[in-house]
Amino acid sequence: MQKLSTCLWFNNNAEEAVQFYTGIFKDSKVKLTTRYGESGSNASGQPAGSVMTIVFELAGQEYLALNGGPTFQFTPAISIIVTCDTQEEIDHYWHSLTSGGQEVQCGWLTDKFGLSWQIVPKALEEMMRGDLKKSERVMAALMKMVKLDLATLKQAYEQ
Repeated sequence: MQKLSTCLWFNNNAEEAVQFYTGIFKDSKVKLTTRYGESGSNASGQPAGSVMTIVFELAGQEYLALNGGPTFQFTPAISIIVTCDTQEEIDHYWHSLTSGGQEVQCGWLTDKFGLSWQIVPKALEEMMRGDLKKSERVMAALMKMVKLDLATLKQAYEQ
């Protein structure tokens, strides 16, 4: 078990969300599902026997999906960053995660469950450090984008 993991609070659709996410990421799996018993049901208002939590893994990172009800909602203040090696990878995750969701800006999107994601090229980290003029050109190009375009970012960097 990893030392740190993330709990994602869903409004009674954790199973659907986990199926959605594990269908997108190649290296993913469901590890454990727990259900509400009578005590948990009485305390939470969730039906006894319904899914309480699902421990799942995406690309080696463990998450816990909780069917907690409508009390709390996701906000863009927390997002999951997906670092991509190629434009093809960026396109895959962008297309998959925006299905039923919303494109935002600068590589950010909100999926159909309201969870925010950042789909970014690995090369961006290198482009943003070092030469201030180069990184400034990259940032100016990035600020005009919704889905990030690696070729355009590289062009801005190499100008």
